[in-house]
Order: sequence, then C-alpha cells, then structure tokens
Amino acid sequence: MTKTLTRVYSDYATAELTVRELKDAGLGDSHIGLVASNADGWHKPGGNTVDPKHDKDRDGKDDRAEGAATGGGMGAIAGGAVGVAAGLGMLAIPGIGPVVAAGWLAALAAGGVTGGVAGGLIGALVESGTSKENAELYAEAVRRGGAIVTAKVPDKDEAKYAAIMDESAFDVAAREADYRSSGWRGYDPSAPAYSAEQIRKERDFRRM
Repeated sequence: MTKTLTRVYSDYATAELTVRELKDAGLGDSHIGLVASNADGWHKPGGNTVDPKHDKDRDGKDDRAEGAATGGGMGAIAGGAVGVAAGLGMLAIPGIGPVVAAGWLAALAAGGVTGGVAGGLIGALVESGTSKENAELYAEAVRRGGAIVTAKVPDKDEAKYAAIMDESAFDVAAREADYRSSGWRGYDPSAPAYSAEQIRKERDFRRM
C-alpha cells in the first residue's frame, strides 16, 4: 500500500531541493510530482537571457532549471519539457496563474486545465487524496509564488519521507490563518495572478 504526501514550499528552489533529497533517499521519479509558480518568470523555455544571480556557474543557463533537469530525471525544465512522461512544461491555471509542472501531478493538473475543469491543480490534488479545503490553500500558496511537492510513498516508509518533506515545508495552518486574515476566502477562478513584484513582496514578508 502507498500513501500520498503533499507539502508546500515558499519557492521552486526549496521544493526542488526537497525533490532531490527524496530521490537520494530512494524514491523514484514516477512517485514524485511538482508544481511551482512561474509568476516571476524565472523559467522561460527557449529563452536566451538568464538573470546572472541564477547563473552562478556562468554557463548561460538558469541554475534552478539545470537542477531540475539534472537532479535525477524530474524533467528537462531547461528544454521546456517538464514532466517525466507528459512533457508538459508550463501551464496557465485559472485563479492561480502561470506554473511549471513536472511528474504525475503535472499530468493530472494539465488534464483538468485542458478539459475545462475549474481549478485543474485543485482537482489533481483532490484526486491524489488532499481535502478540497487544503487543495485550495495549497493552490493559493502557488498563486503567491510557492510550490507543491507530492510523493507517493510505501506505507512502511512514510515516516522517513515525511521527515524529508517537512524539513523545509511551511506550516500550512499558520499560513491559512494569515491568508484568511488578509481577506482570502478560498479558490476563486477569476482571481488575478500575482505579478513578479507582488511575488517578491510576498517572499520578503515571509522572511521577516
């Protein structure tokens, strides 16, 4: 038997590191899913311009994209083909905005979007075992610049993989209370996507 674990992170880089650690601990590609905000435009398939602060090795490629591509098979984000099997890359989800997706969660989310189902990401999370309330919360976190990692793990190894995922994940209960205190009431397919500046301010606020 397997159980699906889902955690939310403040940004793609943190989520991608968690994916690497899951893989190092023995979890295969087919058991991992990733959806991350691309509202600040860090991933530009086919683009030739790279922000120097994300190209530490000066090879002309975004280090975060390279990490996903070489981290063990999660998908060649640098080439615009994200997803082990689906090759989905970027999606635009109503009420959430532009995202980069990889793995089995990406396939479910894209199916919801292309099929016209409101909230493709939310539907994918619910199908994987997340409550609708939590799915809406996770989606809002992505809208605000965050990332989701899901892992299908054997029951006997749940504690091991949960410990890895918990290390850098944020406290969803505290985050929900914060969102609601600022006026958030749940998923709204007509909500505008966050701008790059709003994403920056959100992340700066969370670091305080």
